[in-house]
Amino acid sequence: MERTCGLLTLKNEPVPLKSVSVELSVQGFVADVSSTLQYENQESSPVEAVFVFPMESDSAVYRFQAQIGGVLIEAEVREKQEARDEYDDAVSSGQQAFLLEESDESSDVFRLSVGSLPPGQSASVSLSYVTELAVQEDGALRFCLPGVLNPRYTPAGGMSMTASAPAAPGGFVPYSLSLSANIRSPSGIDTVQSNCPLDPLEHLTEDKTEAKVNLSPGHKFDRDVELLVYYKNAHQPTTILEAGLPSATPGSLMADAVAMLSFYPEFPVAVLSSLSSCGEFIFLVDRSGSMDCPMSTGTREMQRIKSARDTLLLLLKSLPLGCYFNIYGFGSTFESFFPDSVEYTQETLVSAVEKVKTMEADLGGTEILEPLKEIYRKPCRDGHPRQLFVFTDGEVGNTKEVTDLVKINALSHRCFTFGIGEGASSSLIKGMAREGSGHPQFITGTDRMQPKVMQSLRFALQPAVHDISVKWDLPPAVNASPLSPPLKVLFQGQRALLYIQLTGQCDSGAAGSVNLQYTLADASVKNELKFNFKPDKDSGLTIHRLGARTLIRSLEGEEREKEEDEERKALKKKAIELSTQSGVSCSHTAFIGVNKDSKEPVQGPLQRRNIPTARMYGYAMPMCAMACSAPMMFDRCSALEMLDTCCYMSEDSYEYGEADTVIMKSEGDGVSEEDLCDAGRNSVEVDTYTIHAAEPEEDPMLQLISLQRANGSWDLDQKLASVLGKTEEEIASKMPGEVPNNELGDTVLALLWLYGFKLDSKDEWQFLAMKAVSWIKGHKGLSVTQCMQVGNTLLGCQVEPQTLGL
Repeated sequence: MERTCGLLTLKNEPVPLKSVSVELSVQGFVADVSSTLQYENQESSPVEAVFVFPMESDSAVYRFQAQIGGVLIEAEVREKQEARDEYDDAVSSGQQAFLLEESDESSDVFRLSVGSLPPGQSASVSLSYVTELAVQEDGALRFCLPGVLNPRYTPAGGMSMTASAPAAPGGFVPYSLSLSANIRSPSGIDTVQSNCPLDPLEHLTEDKTEAKVNLSPGHKFDRDVELLVYYKNAHQPTTILEAGLPSATPGSLMADAVAMLSFYPEFPVAVLSSLSSCGEFIFLVDRSGSMDCPMSTGTREMQRIKSARDTLLLLLKSLPLGCYFNIYGFGSTFESFFPDSVEYTQETLVSAVEKVKTMEADLGGTEILEPLKEIYRKPCRDGHPRQLFVFTDGEVGNTKEVTDLVKINALSHRCFTFGIGEGASSSLIKGMAREGSGHPQFITGTDRMQPKVMQSLRFALQPAVHDISVKWDLPPAVNASPLSPPLKVLFQGQRALLYIQLTGQCDSGAAGSVNLQYTLADASVKNELKFNFKPDKDSGLTIHRLGARTLIRSLEGEEREKEEDEERKALKKKAIELSTQSGVSCSHTAFIGVNKDSKEPVQGPLQRRNIPTARMYGYAMPMCAMACSAPMMFDRCSALEMLDTCCYMSEDSYEYGEADTVIMKSEGDGVSEEDLCDAGRNSVEVDTYTIHAAEPEEDPMLQLISLQRANGSWDLDQKLASVLGKTEEEIASKMPGEVPNNELGDTVLALLWLYGFKLDSKDEWQFLAMKAVSWIKGHKGLSVTQCMQVGNTLLGCQVEPQTLGL
């Protein structure tokens, strides 16, 4: 394919977006983000630039403005269709106009339209939003600036905003990114990490309560940018009170004070150690074509489906005896390992492990709704609470329909979700977990999926919290109105947030308190949080905007639940009113700005330019991963463009082999149009072409784990001996002769190897080790100590019995 220099789309059209600059202000666990996009029209005709881009689903967009020809245009929030009509009218009459709208199907996709940009003219477009930062397992706060927008699979008859978003050709995102972050925290800032190169962290105060860091120059926006912020002290429960806006309408949300309450429940050690041995565990695994992508933009990264297989193996080995389980795979169709959930035994475990090993990303598109319906149709088992684990790269178009289904069935299960790879829909992953009273996780870059999954398994095995209530103690003239939906779930060490609107007047020196009460393991627990009514001076309107966003999302969810048209209209009207009053956009509103100061209309035919975004396609990516449930047919030009897009992460060239696969070639041997045409003259059945990468060597730890039995024991064979670095004969000859059960010595050896050589991965194997120790205790005798002494000598370890819990 012929390459052309300059900023071009796949169709060789000039791209008017030149750069993106981001200023990030982090205070505590809230981020205020301002993104500025620089446009320049270098064509001879006026252009309309359309940019479809991803954004974190929990963001509250509160400002949109543009500067063109020295004129600053401040956009306003309007009802969406009204805003679209005003934009179309302005552009058709030659006026300069700007439109920012949220996708109807998913809250994490936006479309920015810049209309009637004259030839030779530049424009600066800025949008601002606030968002909460999620707490990670190691205490870090995670900020993500999404840069990857993968096409969302939409079932037949659906529409998707992402369908019109072109991919960057050859992996070259034709605009630059700069990012500067200012961070403040009273507890002190320890360090900041990122998946992208950063300049050194600079502390601005002696007590290290304020710092700044910049993205290193030269970054191309070809991946999600992730920042992990570590504070010096552990997170503590806090209350932030924000005064209302004096100019706002009396009685409105923006006029009243708003409080944000942050709880960090701490459960008793006895409760944390009492893991359940019952439950029905259902694993729903994405097997669509896009799961053959690498985990991140690195060309040598593991495939998503391979990471999912390894994780499933670990989960299966970590399940407790006595539970039930099943595994579903889904794409355009779905299938389950067993007709119904089966009891966890050695026989069913072996059967499941063998099937996991053969799982491939071979089921076409990403239709998650039907397998969910099938799972919910199955009756729950008495005494075995249902726990649903969902693994997906999140390329789903009907997000709201999926999350609504989870919400309807929320009382029958808990839903834990895992977004795999860059570009996973935060709206889907967070939405399913929120509605299903579970916990969301994102696995990107070089993250190992296993530790995050084990954290969720630990949450699932711990006793569930019941009867959650919030009680207020406020001055007599003050009332509290919740903006957040009621808390349905609490997890150890995980933040629980509540937004509250406070009405009435009181002295700024007055004090109040709130009690979070719940039942845990048949015991009543109370967490009290005291606060005063002195407003925070540094938060601006951040808390109001986050509170408004939270309430708007609840109203939108209620609207979709209602069957009566009048009820839906009333809720929609309420959401629109709150959106326009607060200046926070939603699915029913949009930002619209028109340059009404321009005296001369823009002349000439308007050229539409769609701005490309990065996409995660690369090695081992089926060409049909875009969304095909049946083979998709493309003309020759489209097939070449798709090949170019799908292969963009490699700097090598490719050729077609005899088995309809793409094989790496040396520099200079490109793919010709004739190569494609030979496969099918006038059309190319693109889902038959796959890019093959070398399979990485199997992880010894996973090999050892795969050999464990359902009851927690190991039995010596050649494979186990190989992992231990010994021969079967050598191990057998060293074990004490008085050991009555060979499995006892073999299990002790396996545990010693894990503790001696894989201690840094303990969070991945802790549950299967607990099973092994429990099995050993059931066969405990004098020989256990002897086995440990011999095993330590044999393996070169120094592990004490108390370390293993023996």
